[in-house]
Amino acid sequence: MPTLPRRQIARLALAALAAVPLLRARQAAAEAREPIRQPEAPGPAAFMQRAFDLRGAAARAGDQAYGAVIVRDGRIVGEAPSRVVTAGDPTAHAEMEAIRDAARRLGTRDLSGCEIYASTRPCPMCEAAAYWAGVARIRHGADAADAGPPRLARC
Repeated sequence: MPTLPRRQIARLALAALAAVPLLRARQAAAEAREPIRQPEAPGPAAFMQRAFDLRGAAARAGDQAYGAVIVRDGRIVGEAPSRVVTAGDPTAHAEMEAIRDAARRLGTRDLSGCEIYASTRPCPMCEAAAYWAGVARIRHGADAADAGPPRLARC
């Protein structure tokens, strides 16, 4: 069996160490998943308020100020603040994290019939993820503007 040069071993060790904080942040987020507190009066205003509450939580945690919830049949089925900074993951936008949360909670990647309520208009990456997940509509901003179904922008 061939042996690896010391430099290659050192690079592999550093890469493994660099991954530890990201893995810990994801594990903590998964373990911290509690039942979702549903609003007393469900509706667009209440769902958007929850997205803005998550936005505030992200900012207080030292992350980018974004929040998102996923709603199906009048119930929040996934939610998340932005975790880009705290998880050290450039893809951990609030919408992406909320989609991941909903998929885990529902036990499926198919989010057909769901709507995303996001504190701001989702970026192209998040909109593409919503498209691939089958999300029906995107609503964003304080007035819950209806951005319609997610679109897949082609390069």
